[in-house]
Amino acid sequence: MTNPVVAVLGTGTMGAGMVRSLRRAGLPVRAWNRDAAKVQALTGTGAEACGSPAEAVAGADVVLTMLFDADAAIDVVRQAAPPAGTPWLQCSTVGVEGAERTAAVAAELGLALVDCPVLGTKEPAEKGALVMLASGPEQLREPLAPVLDALGSKTLWLGEAGAGSRLKMACNAWLFMVTAGAAQSIALARGLGVDPEHFLAAIEGGPLDTPYAHVKGGLMIDGRFPVSFGLPGATKDARLIQEALRSAGVSDRLDTAVLQTMEAAAAALDDPAAADVSAVIAGLTEPR
Repeated sequence: MTNPVVAVLGTGTMGAGMVRSLRRAGLPVRAWNRDAAKVQALTGTGAEACGSPAEAVAGADVVLTMLFDADAAIDVVRQAAPPAGTPWLQCSTVGVEGAERTAAVAAELGLALVDCPVLGTKEPAEKGALVMLASGPEQLREPLAPVLDALGSKTLWLGEAGAGSRLKMACNAWLFMVTAGAAQSIALARGLGVDPEHFLAAIEGGPLDTPYAHVKGGLMIDGRFPVSFGLPGATKDARLIQEALRSAGVSDRLDTAVLQTMEAAAAALDDPAAADVSAVIAGLTEPR
């Protein structure tokens, strides 16, 4: 497939950016979203807005799902009912057990599943700079290359379907440690009467520096939390990590602390659904 038609099911924060990257690469896109306004907003890219999952997959060479969780991905792909043999590029973060369930549904429907969660948030999705954690049939590597190359700066092929979701748990566990660590240090500096900007300046350029700490840390200091990786999705993922840790026989005490802080932040915010994961700092304010 040199110019495959891609059905994108789910055009929220991540899916919309992925549609734009696919269109920028010249790939035909048929898109669907539960909120029709979100998919209509993408028609200016040349993507075709569809009224149902089944309409979107009609004539598509590849079906891509980018939805909130495993339940949503499974429900939508069942509604879509792609023809047997269609490659299903499943990019939603679904966790270990969710990946097993999507594999079972793919087998039931006769779909060729590539379990492919991504690393990256809104901006990398818009720029085609995601890291694609692909796992699935070896024979799909070449046919899916135009799609993966349009979406990502790098694709890792990890073996049988499910390996991508397992690695995503390890990667997100690290991401949440960095986010929560930055939040704690910024809150502590502020609480001790030190300008938290000095914390970021102190780590800059050193062995413990990371660009992510500066991006999220700057938002934490400013108290602005525009959504790049939404707090509700991050909280969901932290629960998936907790399940993965337990299934692997690894203590979940660190992830549990982060999850509890995310939940405290959600309780402290007026509209947690409209907040980025950097708002986790709101969960570190102790009542006085």
